[in-house]
Amino acid sequence: MNTAAPRRDPAWLARVFWIGAALVLLWPMLVATEFRPWVLFGADSRGPTLRFLAAFIPPAVGSEFLWLVARETWRTVAIATAGITLALVIAIPATLMSTRVLSVSALSGRMAPVPAALRQLLRWLLVLLRSVPELVWALVFVRVVGLGPTAGVLAIALTYGGMLGKVYADILESGETQATRNLLANGSGRLQAFAYGMLPQNAAELTSYTVYRWECAIRSSVVLGFVGAGGLGQQLDNSTKMFAGGEVATMLLVFVALVALADRASAWLRRALA
Repeated sequence: MNTAAPRRDPAWLARVFWIGAALVLLWPMLVATEFRPWVLFGADSRGPTLRFLAAFIPPAVGSEFLWLVARETWRTVAIATAGITLALVIAIPATLMSTRVLSVSALSGRMAPVPAALRQLLRWLLVLLRSVPELVWALVFVRVVGLGPTAGVLAIALTYGGMLGKVYADILESGETQATRNLLANGSGRLQAFAYGMLPQNAAELTSYTVYRWECAIRSSVVLGFVGAGGLGQQLDNSTKMFAGGEVATMLLVFVALVALADRASAWLRRALA
């Protein structure tokens, strides 16, 4: 028996309602932020915008400048890598101590008071670290240790340590935990249970997220350079202030290449661990 297809989408009324509700909620936010994109196309904006974009052509390719860009690019990668390494030093111990599945006292169903309190304190510490943007940490450390890459490394380490610790714990607790519980119940230590029970099944996801955060750290290190934390961002800030559009264009192209390489490295690691 053939039934005729409905001429009207039966869910159209619900879709219209939710779209309207979203617009009603979004409109006050747009008003509060003074969001006026049409200003970009106004008569007063077109001229400066076109002149700004025209200054990017051609990109600067002088040998001395390219050597400077190569040096600052390497410094940017070094800042991001050192920052992520220190973030792992924070995140890995915090993850092992704050993951409920790895608690021996939780095998009976309810965690003992002291481990539960320690776990909660570590969770709050991770919240504090990731709640403060790396740009704010960089401003603090620039005043403590002075201008240069050290401030950028420490800023990335603190913020990303909180991010990595939180996400690592979520990944480990959302996976299959029976093997880990069996190992702990049979006398294995926390590290052994983690290495043989949780790590094998979560290694690909943990690695992928870590490499993604390293890619984010590269972007962050460029932004941190605008507050004096060194690297490619500081040179980009200098060129922008000097209205050297060609130099800015060259550094932006290098930055795009850096992010593309990080993305390829992440894809290669995911395939290797699959």
